[in-house]
Amino acid sequence: MKQKLRYRELFRFIITGTIITVIHYSIYLALSNFLSLNIAYTTGFIISFVCNFLLSNYYTFKTKPSVKNAIRFCGSHVINYLLQISCFNLFIFLGVPKAYAPMPVWIVILPINFLLVRMALKPSFKWLKKIHPHKNR
Repeated sequence: MKQKLRYRELFRFIITGTIITVIHYSIYLALSNFLSLNIAYTTGFIISFVCNFLLSNYYTFKTKPSVKNAIRFCGSHVINYLLQISCFNLFIFLGVPKAYAPMPVWIVILPINFLLVRMALKPSFKWLKKIHPHKNR
């Protein structure tokens, strides 16, 4: 049952991620000819972030938006952004054309992002209880 639920979440995460990626990439492409690549990429990230928060809550993980969720989601996406912008600049440095540079970034970051967002919106501390049994009290 839990395994089935995780597969459904993963499937919904991929759908949400596709929508968010299209938004992010469209904004990046539109701005990359007028702004620096980092600013274009960051602007796309910020705009897609709002859509991502709503879709991740209501659709992907079936949770309700709350201040607590928003704070955790923002925290996970600070990490996500730092990883993305680092990878993005690495791919640009390696000579990947600017129109294609975001694509390998998203492929590399996808599994990390899934785990970060899931932990932010559906925190489970079962692993902590196994490590520190006295915390169960």
